[in-house]
Amino acid sequence: MMIRVLLADDQPLVRSGLAMLLNAEPDIEVVGEADDGDQAITLVRQVQPDVIVMDVRMPGTDGVEATRRITADEMSADVSNPVKVLILTTYDLDEAVLGALRAGASGFVLKDAAPAELGTAVRAVAAGDGWLASSVTGRLLKEFAARPDPVARSPEELHRLTAREREVLVQVAHGLSNNDIASGLVISEATVKTHLARVLTKLGLRDRAQAVALAYQSGLVKPGTP
Repeated sequence: MMIRVLLADDQPLVRSGLAMLLNAEPDIEVVGEADDGDQAITLVRQVQPDVIVMDVRMPGTDGVEATRRITADEMSADVSNPVKVLILTTYDLDEAVLGALRAGASGFVLKDAAPAELGTAVRAVAAGDGWLASSVTGRLLKEFAARPDPVARSPEELHRLTAREREVLVQVAHGLSNNDIASGLVISEATVKTHLARVLTKLGLRDRAQAVALAYQSGLVKPGTP
């Protein structure tokens, strides 16, 4: 099945280059281009993309505000598969990126990343796995832990999870893949996916990236702990 992508960047040459890269992938199709956040919001309703590759800094409505509005509203025709946002940024980690992730983005990719990484990131986000640039994941999690989101779920809210669901959430926060979690807990990979899906549903999360952020922001997991 083709992954439908909307590009949002205020630089036409950047959009053109991104479109060429993504359209060259056999399973990805660019279905629209926007030059600011407002246009991206309008096009989401019109073209129904699976993923938006969103520049974090644009004139007018920037990527953070656009992400907040898109993820807060039910803009997808299929409510069970809401549109995902992949942030595109020049800077590896700053307030804008943190703000976009807290606003509901499923991950971010650097503009100077290897071309193949963009396609991989789009696929991961479309599948609900999220994408965090590996070079800064550790620092990102420390930032989340050091500056908790005032509206993040409290530890008490985590009590609605079963013991196994909390265990899976902790393993996800430590960066383990579904296969690694399954091996460590001696359960099937399908069971891991089921537990994670229940975690997301119970805590009102969109994807794996938000689950990781919540685990650190709530204090369930602390950077550097085994």
